[in-house]
Amino acid sequence: MFTGIITAVAQIVNAEDLGADATHPELHGKRITIQAPKGYLEDVALGDSIALNGACMTVVDLSGDQFKIDISQESLSKTSGLSQKGRINLEKALRANDRLGGHIVSGHVDDLAEVTSFVQVGESWELRIQIPLTFAKFLAYKGSVVINGASLTVNKVSDNQSGCEISINLIPHTIENTTLGELKKGSKVNLEIDTVARYVERMLAFEKK
Repeated sequence: MFTGIITAVAQIVNAEDLGADATHPELHGKRITIQAPKGYLEDVALGDSIALNGACMTVVDLSGDQFKIDISQESLSKTSGLSQKGRINLEKALRANDRLGGHIVSGHVDDLAEVTSFVQVGESWELRIQIPLTFAKFLAYKGSVVINGASLTVNKVSDNQSGCEISINLIPHTIENTTLGELKKGSKVNLEIDTVARYVERMLAFEKK
């Protein structure tokens, strides 16, 4: 489990194809090498879980300030920012005695969403994201959502034929300590809906049977 509070920004320094069939790399996953900030991995061991841009992954190799993870083609098809070199958000798995600074996050990306607008408003930034129709019902005013691993508060929901567009306010601290400031119109982002909303939907659906 995670909280959606980004604890470091790291760099993917290598992404190599897994599998022997080099002519069809789309059938295979990848082994990703991540360079973490100095000292970040001091309390991390092989087999530990770390969320990369909101996707829970297992550490399969550890050396100094670098670690590796294996990511399946299925996961690659449903996530963004994990298949090539670039900066990513990191969060270590939640300990039982940690503060829940964001909200309960599983680290299971539900789908990709698309940035429709990203503009500065005063000292902050307004981020607008188009949510796919399947998950639009889970988004609510002042509710929680995870975008690229960051727990964020929804300020506005506008329904449309394709799902809904949500508006999020990003303060300077968030811009400075995550990769969200690198987004632009058309960027694909990893989406995880609120776990509580998921259970509420299931209970309501069950009562209707």
